[in-house]
Amino acid sequence: MVRLPAQYRDEGAAGVFRFCRDVVDATADLVCAFKPQIAYFAALGLEDELAALIRYVHDRYPDVPVILDAKRGDIGDTAKLYAREAFERFDADAVTVNPYLGSESLAPYLAYGDRGVIVLCRTSNPDSAWLQTYPNSETPLYLRVAQAAVTWNTSDNVMLVAGATYPEELGRIRATVGDMPLLVPGIGAQGGDLDAVLSHGMDSHGTGLVINASRSVLFADPDDPPGGARRAAGAMLDSIRSLQASHTRDHRALA
Repeated sequence: MVRLPAQYRDEGAAGVFRFCRDVVDATADLVCAFKPQIAYFAALGLEDELAALIRYVHDRYPDVPVILDAKRGDIGDTAKLYAREAFERFDADAVTVNPYLGSESLAPYLAYGDRGVIVLCRTSNPDSAWLQTYPNSETPLYLRVAQAAVTWNTSDNVMLVAGATYPEELGRIRATVGDMPLLVPGIGAQGGDLDAVLSHGMDSHGTGLVINASRSVLFADPDDPPGGARRAAGAMLDSIRSLQASHTRDHRALA
């Protein structure tokens, strides 16, 4: 609980839940989704608090989906149980998954046609190129994942993770998958460029991006976590809307 703001720290599990709830309440009208990371709860034995947080969002803000950031990737009965964990135990609206074991590892999640399956494609971390851009710039692995995702999307419930830190590659993913939504981490603490993300990543309707910021919002103001979160999220939303309008105008001018 080292990163938990001091005013919540003495409450233990209840403090973790209250911190998350306060951030949710402060930002719910500004965001398109919430994305809790399961490891931060599970490492502390707080799975019940995670489930309670997701229930809280569903009850209080039913129009805001919850993405469970779990990055699961396994096969057979194990994959089925991971899917059950995400969609039945935690009742998440969507979950992040790892395609490294192939399409059979994703099948149990795709069987939930009313839930989102968000597949890691080109992630925002610096070491990701070691595998994701292999074997060469013409046919990198991440584009093979993008091409496969189009075939997996039979229930229109697949998204891809495409990091803000690699905007040109984000653009190649967009060109491959058409209007499929993209989850874009890497804005904020990781230094991704918002203008480049919108320039390369918007779909044909000028939308199609779920732009993620975590630490830069959660810890924007240690003395006033809810207020800081709201100010940071609001500033980011204003920037997105301004850039979106600018890029839309530029696209219309070119057309």
